[in-house]
Amino acid sequence: MASENKNGICGEGMIPTPCYVVYEERLRNNLEIITDVAHRADVDIIMAFKANALWRTFDIFREYGVKCTASSLNEMQLGNEELCCRVHSYCPAYTTETIIPYLEGSSHITFNSLSQWEKFKYILEEYNRKNPDRRVSPGLRVNPQCSVIDTDIYNPALPGSRFGVTSDMLDRLPEGIEGLHFHQLCESTSYDLEQVLTAFEAQFGHMLDGLKWVNMGGGHLMTKEGYDREHLIGLLTEFRKRHNGIKVILEPGSAFTWRTGDLIVSVVDTVSNQGVNTAIIDASFACHMPDTLEMPYLPIISESCKEDTPGAEPWRLGGNSCLSGDYKGDWWFQKGLVAGQRLTLEDMNHYTTVKTTMFNGIQHPSIALVTKDGNWKYLRRYSYEDYKKRMS
Repeated sequence: MASENKNGICGEGMIPTPCYVVYEERLRNNLEIITDVAHRADVDIIMAFKANALWRTFDIFREYGVKCTASSLNEMQLGNEELCCRVHSYCPAYTTETIIPYLEGSSHITFNSLSQWEKFKYILEEYNRKNPDRRVSPGLRVNPQCSVIDTDIYNPALPGSRFGVTSDMLDRLPEGIEGLHFHQLCESTSYDLEQVLTAFEAQFGHMLDGLKWVNMGGGHLMTKEGYDREHLIGLLTEFRKRHNGIKVILEPGSAFTWRTGDLIVSVVDTVSNQGVNTAIIDASFACHMPDTLEMPYLPIISESCKEDTPGAEPWRLGGNSCLSGDYKGDWWFQKGLVAGQRLTLEDMNHYTTVKTTMFNGIQHPSIALVTKDGNWKYLRRYSYEDYKKRMS
């Protein structure tokens, strides 16, 4: 077992691979940006656990007063315990077994359909009557049917979507509803939000008078380089002015942890078949980076080079599982790849650490934090017992 590095990580090669490495300074930079936007636009920006649930880093988030949204009882409990807050809950379908636990841990709760609201509104009303100091504000998810996402698997506005109520279903808002929620974005720009807001206000704007809040969902990638934050602030400010200062809530996932962590892997073997060079790594795209196959996208590798670099040759990376499609490529490397070489797959914190699996019993990468002073420490190391308990 390697000891923790007290002299910084860069160039030391001390952390055993595979390992997710999270950088505190990068986290704080993102949190500063998000906090500034929230303050200047006078909105609430809360974190979605579906993109980041590394609770051992939450002491950093608590310094900035970050609260959260949850879509499961497990996420809700994590927010209650580790961010010390009641959460904004949304679930496609609550049940008679889950509704009371949701109410007990939530400050806001959004219903996906009119039938869900009708089924549970009396339970919510009774809960609020008995618990005035822990009152839960109910909302309804709506679907403005405005699609700005190219990848279907991440597009909640596809025809026939199971998410939200469309305007043709509503003559007026049901009595008791205090907020509206929509989620139409995915790693999107403020101009995409502007397009969605135009559709939202055209279809639901007349229903906003008297409401307490509007939740504009996630997908606001305000920490990405080049994102027009001034436009976002102006957009939100003007929206609130048009609607009597209504409370606005954003719940981005990726923005909080965008480019805050990498996955460091090692080449274990190299193979060449039919002119295709593949480096087998000690990690798996299917297990440890599923978004690269779902989205799909090709992560940046720090050690790779441009295709037109003299002497560069193309390489695939193959995961260390038996799934035939567990590979990505091509990347270009000037000197080829050899066993024992370490590679850095960039931006592997948001969503990636949440969506990992234990397919094939493949060992999970460890998780390490590089502190703002350059030291590093393990947040989590996985073992056989983790696999065994997960499979039981």
